[in-house]
Amino acid sequence: MCGGAAHGLVLLAGVLRARGVHTVAVEAYGLHVHRDLLTRAGLRTVPLPVDGRGADTGALGDAGAVLLTPAHQFPTGVPLHPERRAAVVDWAHRTGGLILEDDYDGEFRYDRQPVGALQGLGPEHVVYLGTASKSLAPGLRLGWMVLPPSLVGDALDDPASRTPGVLDQLTLAQFLDSGAYDRHVRSARLRYRRRRDALVAALAEHAPDVGVTGIAAGLHAVLQLPPGTEQQVVRAAAWHGLAVYGLSMFRHPHTTSAPRDALVVGYGTPPDHAWTGALDALCRALP
Repeated sequence: MCGGAAHGLVLLAGVLRARGVHTVAVEAYGLHVHRDLLTRAGLRTVPLPVDGRGADTGALGDAGAVLLTPAHQFPTGVPLHPERRAAVVDWAHRTGGLILEDDYDGEFRYDRQPVGALQGLGPEHVVYLGTASKSLAPGLRLGWMVLPPSLVGDALDDPASRTPGVLDQLTLAQFLDSGAYDRHVRSARLRYRRRRDALVAALAEHAPDVGVTGIAAGLHAVLQLPPGTEQQVVRAAAWHGLAVYGLSMFRHPHTTSAPRDALVVGYGTPPDHAWTGALDALCRALP
């Protein structure tokens, strides 16, 4: 157990550095917070191009590890293609590299079965990171790592290896054992599916030039915008009282791929009574 995915990454960064790793490949679009954690630990991050098949795992170069969101790439929303999944596991077997698999929203799939974890394909070379931040609340700071046996001792020996409070862990265990967690997730999945469907329908009616990309999953959607309009739309949304982000905010500073104009919209945040109004305001901000 760890205090969320960020705490898990801090621990893993220490393990990687102790093992002589200097470079970690990351997706060209992703959370800058995670990149910054790795950088502060003394590791260099290099961007992997991201397209409709997910991260390009053929561009790993001399990286000693790779951080991926293979089930639902954040933020673009595409799953890692099966050929690329096989390729990155093969790379790990061949080079001894480590795959850090961030499964941040695996409970929320709306039109298909969840994709199997990479960890199941290469348990000796994959660290699986999970979190309760999407299914319960980010403020709980509850996460977990499934580590290869060879890394467990190093992770536990790290000075940063404090665990969440025992009471929090016992409460989560009871929540799981009782079946209440499964019931909660099923209810939340239905609620968020309806919100996503409402978003797609509203865009089709009021902003037909804006498309939703990625699979039907998670708590956010990416809206593809006409070229050159991203910053204008972000400002218009803020004027309407909405906190949305341009896709450029998640772009690795050293990526060389052409930028995309898009909007990242989280539909899990507004309370139920405010959702319809938020959706109307979003449509007014779009071109």
